[in-house]
Amino acid sequence: MRVERDFIGEIEIPDDALFGIHSYRAKNNFLNDSVFHLEWYQAVGITKLAVYQVYKKFKKAINRKYPNNKIPIQLISDEVLDVLVSASSDVAEGKHFEDFIIPAIQGGAGTSINLNINEIIANQALILLGKKPGDYQLIDPIEHANVFQSTNDVIPTALRIAIIRLFADLEQSINNLRSSIESIEKEHRDSLRIAYTQMQEAVPSSYGRLFSTYNDALSRDWWRVSKCFERIKVVNLGGTAIGTGISVPRFYMMEVVRELQELTKLPITRGENLQDATVNFDSFVEIHATLKSHAVNLEKMVNDIRLLASDLIDKKELSIPKKQLGSTIMPSKVNPVIPEYVISIAHQVYSNDLLITSLSAQGCLDLNAYLPIIGHSIIQSLKLLISANISLLNNLFSEITINQKLSSDKLYRSPIITTALVPYIGYNKASELANAMKISACDVFDANDKLKFIEKSKLKSILSPSNLLKAGYSIEDLMEHL
Repeated sequence: MRVERDFIGEIEIPDDALFGIHSYRAKNNFLNDSVFHLEWYQAVGITKLAVYQVYKKFKKAINRKYPNNKIPIQLISDEVLDVLVSASSDVAEGKHFEDFIIPAIQGGAGTSINLNINEIIANQALILLGKKPGDYQLIDPIEHANVFQSTNDVIPTALRIAIIRLFADLEQSINNLRSSIESIEKEHRDSLRIAYTQMQEAVPSSYGRLFSTYNDALSRDWWRVSKCFERIKVVNLGGTAIGTGISVPRFYMMEVVRELQELTKLPITRGENLQDATVNFDSFVEIHATLKSHAVNLEKMVNDIRLLASDLIDKKELSIPKKQLGSTIMPSKVNPVIPEYVISIAHQVYSNDLLITSLSAQGCLDLNAYLPIIGHSIIQSLKLLISANISLLNNLFSEITINQKLSSDKLYRSPIITTALVPYIGYNKASELANAMKISACDVFDANDKLKFIEKSKLKSILSPSNLLKAGYSIEDLMEHL
């Protein structure tokens, strides 16, 4: 065991641990097992890498301008800078994550996140120099690993990087799912079905029309997600504690976001008002509203599919794939686990939305202390929705089957088919025809044979898929069937 010290006291730390006293204290203060997101951890690594790279450029600029003069600040050696670059690159790749020991839900505005990663970087840098972890006289987690930084600019900047990357994955997952649903829409464009309003039979429609509503909803989701990159791209790196840039060189403030752009290949930009970018989280509320909208569309969609494929429907027209055993007591039972999974995700997103909204409003004066749980919830929503889209694509929509003959037969046997005849024979005769269908339990063609309201060939033409699925009617349409 090694002994580490701070102004509060001393603590023993395992000899080979990359974490140190600050993260050890935090772990024992925040007694929960919520797991910090690897994506955010990696984004902190690349953010710190940008800092060290700009520090190198700053040092070179000083040496060029003052080659033989003493300067009033002590610069970090090239040897230490090189190992800090290597160690932060490791973190950016997700290495040493096992030494990130604090939970996602915490107090302190993210200071513990920053300190834990500073300790990992400092101790890994010491190992690269052949030294032991904890030898902070050579490389210190705050003096060196945290140079030119504050928790309040590094951690939210890293969060935005993690979010942008995940939004790119979400955008792709939505588009893949939308393409699959569009294929079903095209395949079943003329597959007639009964449309339902308020869970009651309503009017003739088609499965193509139904799936077009899902396709269009996902298209809107994709469009809204594409706009989120613009909303989340402004970072406050270089602003330090509250956005004023106190205690860092102006050279660094002007260069560090540009360096981060180069490293991440993301369209991030430095905020014009770094104090605003530090304290106001309305952009997080805005982008999460987009996630909530997507969750709403997914829930509506899978609720429909679950209902149509349920055993409540006699002679099911639509069937979903059997994915796993449904019961330990009821033989052969199979449950709609994929829709249930997506509905569960949707409601977690709704809960996260309330949390993000309320705690973003809790920003007090020059900082918001609740960044850790806000960021955790946004990333959780993103990852859950990505998984929902992938699961729907692979485990539901790719294997849906629709019995076209059964669905059209059911439509023609339903009295609601007479709604399509109102323009031709009027409401009263259509009602009489519907009533005859109910009494005789027959289809519309047999009922019309008895009542002889419309010539048989004309009735078939009127009730053909091409005519039933037209948008409204014209006088010419009516004349054609006189």
